[in-house]
Amino acid sequence: MSSGIAIRTIAPGDIEAESFRIIDSEVPEPRLYSGYEWEIVRRMIHTTADFDMLNIVRFGNDAVAAGLDALRNGATIVTDTEMARRGIPMRRMTPLSCTVQCLMNDERVAELARSNGTTRAFAAVDVAVRDIVPSIYVIGNAPTALVRLVEHMREGHAAPKLVVGMPVGFVNAEESKGLLQQEGVPYITIAGRKGGSPLAACVINALADILLRT
Repeated sequence: MSSGIAIRTIAPGDIEAESFRIIDSEVPEPRLYSGYEWEIVRRMIHTTADFDMLNIVRFGNDAVAAGLDALRNGATIVTDTEMARRGIPMRRMTPLSCTVQCLMNDERVAELARSNGTTRAFAAVDVAVRDIVPSIYVIGNAPTALVRLVEHMREGHAAPKLVVGMPVGFVNAEESKGLLQQEGVPYITIAGRKGGSPLAACVINALADILLRT
């Protein structure tokens, strides 16, 4: 029995391009974002199927140019979750000589969290600032991590080239993103409670794709 639902046959290699074509067709000009900013927002829509991104993405302090420059120069990227780390594939990072790390399972982080009575997300930022000095932070899950990073920046202990700050949730997620937007660091974030590791990771993928094709 036919379900009456028509399924299109598309070659696997064409699915992403077709998805972008559909997004472009559903978001006519003029758009709030243009150029590289639109490419990033479009990938965020592609990742989430959420057209709210059209109104809630925020770019600050020449974030796109700063992010491209950091990647071009072999950025050290630290994420707040393994999901975000795995969401930034090495097929994009290796040609740019970039590295991606997550410290949540690092013994240094576990020990520091135990010693200070903090969360691992909080302690992971401390270890990253102290031992790694990342060019880019990608925070998609833990507001605690973003708040701690802002504290380090305010104290002059951290000066990343770019912060992708998109923690998701109901407790301090919106507030932590508000704190980030008060800083002078280049940032890409979203207003409100939405966010997540896949969303934060896809921003780096969009930036990398721009570089890899130019």
